[in-house]
Amino acid sequence: MTIKEFFKRDRFAVLIGAELIETGEGYAKARMLVEERHLNGGDICQGGALFTLADLAYAAAVNSHGTLTFSITSNITYVRSARKGEWIYAEAKEVVNHHSVPFCEVRLTNEVGDLIATFTGSAYRKKNIQLDLD
Repeated sequence: MTIKEFFKRDRFAVLIGAELIETGEGYAKARMLVEERHLNGGDICQGGALFTLADLAYAAAVNSHGTLTFSITSNITYVRSARKGEWIYAEAKEVVNHHSVPFCEVRLTNEVGDLIATFTGSAYRKKNIQLDLD
């Protein structure tokens, strides 16, 4: 199974329309089209939807080495609103590939490259649980 196939099992990410479009060792890129279902009361994309998109890319990047890895901390800073009809991209890069506590940074941008948010996260690698990745 590939990392993309593994994360098709992320039911909440699938539910909101987030999808992985690129993966590599310590790297992942995901996207989501902001639709009516993502809007909050102010008619902009709900922060939780953007967090989920970033979290999907982050999870794919830190799990790309084949060891099951779970988030232990994450932080997001929103710098611009995302609006209906915009494609939002989350590009995750593992900054520290530590054997047990990796660290990752994610940038969320729209289709023209405007920064929407930054996300950082630390994770914990479960040494005894390997993923069956191709």
